[in-house]
Amino acid sequence: MNTSEIRSKEMLDRLRAEGHRITPQRLAVLRLLAESSEHPSVEDIYEAVRKTFPTTSLATVYKTISVLKQMGEVLEIEFSKDSNRYDGNRPHPHPHLICVRCKKIVDPDLASISHVTNELTSETGFKVIGYRLDVQGICPECQKKS
Repeated sequence: MNTSEIRSKEMLDRLRAEGHRITPQRLAVLRLLAESSEHPSVEDIYEAVRKTFPTTSLATVYKTISVLKQMGEVLEIEFSKDSNRYDGNRPHPHPHLICVRCKKIVDPDLASISHVTNELTSETGFKVIGYRLDVQGICPECQKKS
């Protein structure tokens, strides 16, 4: 079983355990979130799911994402001017690199981030329960276009 299949199963098990209906459309949304490293928007998910299930409503996608977000199974990356984006394969807090031109989002693996949260805890007494670290820049592809 690959990583996205494991992630899909985890989300599906959680939905079932909490008594949520499992419809083919909801399952398609869940799988898309688990498989995507692109951080899709609701609109992206809606368009992808409609290819297989043409009668799927935008409300179904919003509701599914809302439920998964409340359960902590999806991380929402909020944007003030653009559509929010969603991360289903890494729902825990982690840093993001965001291209200000094409809106590409990359998940860097930074071992040092745990050192920062530990240092914050020891210096302030705060118990860190989450964080958001977004670094904006211009991705290599957009740099080549300039």
